[in-house]
Amino acid sequence: MEKLFVSGDEAVALAVRQAKPHVIAAYPITPQTIVVERLADYVEDGSLNSEYLYVESEHSAMSAVIGSAAMGARSFTATSSQGLLYMVEGLHYASGSRFPIVMMNANRSLAAPWNIYGDQRDSLSQLESGWIQLYVENVQEAFDTTIQAYKIAENADVMLPVMVNLDGFVLTHTYEPLIMTDQETVDKYIPFARYSNAMNLDDPVNTCITAGPTYNTEFRWQQQLATLKAAEVVDSADKEFGELFGRSYGGMVEAYRCDDAEVILVTIGSVTGTARVVCDAYRAAGKKVGLLKLRCARPFPTEKIAAIVKNAKAVGVLERDISFGFEGAVFSDLNSALKQQNVNVPTYNYVGGLGGRSISKENIAEIFDALLSGKAEKPLEFINLRRDINYGA
Repeated sequence: MEKLFVSGDEAVALAVRQAKPHVIAAYPITPQTIVVERLADYVEDGSLNSEYLYVESEHSAMSAVIGSAAMGARSFTATSSQGLLYMVEGLHYASGSRFPIVMMNANRSLAAPWNIYGDQRDSLSQLESGWIQLYVENVQEAFDTTIQAYKIAENADVMLPVMVNLDGFVLTHTYEPLIMTDQETVDKYIPFARYSNAMNLDDPVNTCITAGPTYNTEFRWQQQLATLKAAEVVDSADKEFGELFGRSYGGMVEAYRCDDAEVILVTIGSVTGTARVVCDAYRAAGKKVGLLKLRCARPFPTEKIAAIVKNAKAVGVLERDISFGFEGAVFSDLNSALKQQNVNVPTYNYVGGLGGRSISKENIAEIFDALLSGKAEKPLEFINLRRDINYGA
């Protein structure tokens, strides 16, 4: 296998090249820009045969891939932060029309105040948009998950768009070793087949139709069923990928040292790697801590999470997100999941890393200590908060 040393953005571009999309809609935005720049290079040098559209905005990028997917073309685009928000109208068109678009989102804080660094408020604000949402821990997983995304999106029982999320700068611009996949096996893993809902002059179908009160609920019900079905497909796609390439990530979630854990920390994205190091150190010291990595935020792995944490004494959720006036979105989802599964475990919400602030091993150790001691604060704690500055109301 070929080994490279690349950034997360470059890893995504390499994976997209192997997925061979027919259409790429490109618009630059920091820290995603490198993805579409590299794809432009591949189209120019002939290593990727794809229609490359350099559009005038993120809204246009989403509109373009909606059009190409409607014609049955495998499609890709990428964005970040305010660009994702500019696409919001199109996100709902894409999911409601059941177009299996794959999009990379470089997680970045939302303005104002203006900030180009990473947190996950952009993608987590769109949990209700109807997109499958996947989050990755490192560069290798970014590459592998991008390929898996096409397997998931184009499954005949799913046919929904997939958003692959990378933490801005922490992953997009960090260089790590990457093991490539061979093209022939990737072609077998994600063979292209014409979409059942593709426009066809010989067999016309409707798309983006009007559906009033008489039928609208049924369309939403079908969309809900497809999203729930995607849970099985996320797991099976990861399992098959592991069988072919020797790397898998647990499907929707990864439970790390959770079997006998007294306390478990739930993480999402790149902070998982830091938490893994702390978890190992605490285990070496005889402290029973575990780590639950959330890879898939939509559909939400309700039963899997409940089964993993049901015997813990406390569960913490660490996320780079806040729903102002309430709590983190992941924390809300986790509490609802546990309630549905009749799991009664104390849960605590830790918000950190907003605007790109580092989450250190020491910060995570403090969370584990609080959970182990039973002195964790409720209902929400901002970690690593600077208290020496008064910003006013």
